[in-house]
Amino acid sequence: MAQTTARIKKEGKNFEVLVDLDEALKFKKGESSIGQAVLTQAVFHNLKSGEHASTQDMEKVFGSSDFESVAEKIIKSGEIVLPTDFKRSELDKKYKQVVDFLSKNATSAEGRQYTEDRILKALQEAHVNIKNKPIESQIPEILDQLSKILPIKIETKKVRVTVPAQFTGHAYGVLQEYKDKEEWLNNGDLVIDIAVPAGLLMDFYDRLNSITHGNALTEELK
Repeated sequence: MAQTTARIKKEGKNFEVLVDLDEALKFKKGESSIGQAVLTQAVFHNLKSGEHASTQDMEKVFGSSDFESVAEKIIKSGEIVLPTDFKRSELDKKYKQVVDFLSKNATSAEGRQYTEDRILKALQEAHVNIKNKPIESQIPEILDQLSKILPIKIETKKVRVTVPAQFTGHAYGVLQEYKDKEEWLNNGDLVIDIAVPAGLLMDFYDRLNSITHGNALTEELK
C-alpha cells in the first residue's frame, strides 16, 4: 500500500488529506469508495507539518466540515501527488505498449519487421514523448517523431463512417484522431473518412460501436 497526498488549493489555502495511492486513483474514476481511499480522518493545510485545517476554513471553502464530504471534493477536484517511482512505472508500461504495438504492426520501407529492441532504442534516440493517454491516439504522432530515426510505416485501413446526429458529440473525439476529411449533412449526421492503423481497426470499431450503440455505418474504402 503506497501512501500519498491528495491536495487542492482554494481561496489561497491548501487542503490536504493522506490517501492510499491506488484506491484514491480508483475513487477519482468512480471505482472505489472514500472509506478505502483515505488513510486518516483529518484534513490538513500542511500534511507534512501536521497543520490541521480549521472547521471554519472547511465550512467557508467547501460548505461543510464533514470529513468524508471534504475529502471527496479534495480527491475528485484536486491533485493526487504521484510518487516518482509510480510515474516511472507508468511510463515504462506506456513504452512497452508502444513497443509491442509497433513490433507487430510496423515495418521498414522494404516491408521488414523491426525487433522490439530496435524499436525501443529508436524511441529513446528520438526522445519520443509518450503521454498519459490511450496509446492508439498517439500512434500518428509517435510515428512522426520515430521516422526521423528509423524508416518506419504502418499499414492503414481507410474507412468512411456515417454517424447519426445524436451521437456526433461523443463520437467526434474518437474519429478526429484518424480524420482525413469530413462532411456535415443537413440533418446533422457526420460523414467522415478516416485512416486507421490496421492493427487498431477492431479496437476502433469496438470504441465506435460502444459510443453509438451500434448505430454508426462504416464502409472500408479502397
